This record gives sequence, structure tokens and C-alpha cells, in this order.
Amino acid sequence: MDPSPSPGSGSGFQKKGRLRARSIFYTRSSMSRIWRTFKGYLFWTYDRGSFHYDVMVTLILIFIFVGPRFIDFKDQPAANLPHRIQNVVADGRQEIIYEVEATQVDAQDEDMVRVNFQRAMRPVAGSVIIDRVEAVRDDSGRIVAYRAWVRK
Repeated sequence: MDPSPSPGSGSGFQKKGRLRARSIFYTRSSMSRIWRTFKGYLFWTYDRGSFHYDVMVTLILIFIFVGPRFIDFKDQPAANLPHRIQNVVADGRQEIIYEVEATQVDAQDEDMVRVNFQRAMRPVAGSVIIDRVEAVRDDSGRIVAYRAWVRK
């Protein structure tokens, strides 16, 4: 007699088949449970004060406080924050006089002053045409600001 069971001849093969089916059932059952738990975390369905709710809150707090030490968010302070631009006076003609601090319009010659002044004005006034630029000096003769007559 052959000791190995054949598909049609006995209970040995059927037991192995049942064991396989049972292990597949347990695997599917445990995967279903894991998926249900994950779905509960994702859609935040657990009641406040439950174990899973506390786990979610703890994970969020760990991310907030520990994450920046290990994750490079590429967060840098803004380098060129716009400085104060004063709208000084509206001329009788269609010109507007703007005044900008000298540190914002750092330049050596008048052409550079015009270019830097226009770059400083763009966020405030948009695209403008500069007619004339003049330096504003303090009592010691040092340039503290630039004044420009612009039109749109």
C-alpha cells in the first residue's frame, strides 16, 4: 500500500487541503483586520480617548516635533522682503512720486539706480516708466533714500 495520499483516495490529502484553506482564511482575515485598522487611521474614524485615537495623535506629535530634525523641508527665510515704499505725492500731471530707502536701491551710477528702483517698485506699482530719479540726503550729506517720478 502506498503511504502517500492521492487526491481521490483518502483523508490525508483532504486534511492538507483544509489546512491550506484555513491558513489562507486566517491570512485574509488578518489582512482584512489590518486594512480596517489602516482605513480607520486614514479616515480618522476612531472615538476620542480610544487606543487608536491616542496612537494617531502621538504619531502626529512625533512628526511635528521630531520631523524637522531629520527631514529637510528646504524651508528658508525669504531673502528679499520688500522694504517700505512710500507713495509721496501725486503730481498735477499723471506722475506719481515714490520714495524708497537707499539700502533697497543699492547702486553706484544712475542707470543702476533706475534698474534697482524699478525692481523695487514692481510688486507695489507694477510696470512703470521712471522719468526722473533724485537722491534724498540727510544733514551730513549721506544718501538715505531715492525719490522717483514715475508714470504708468
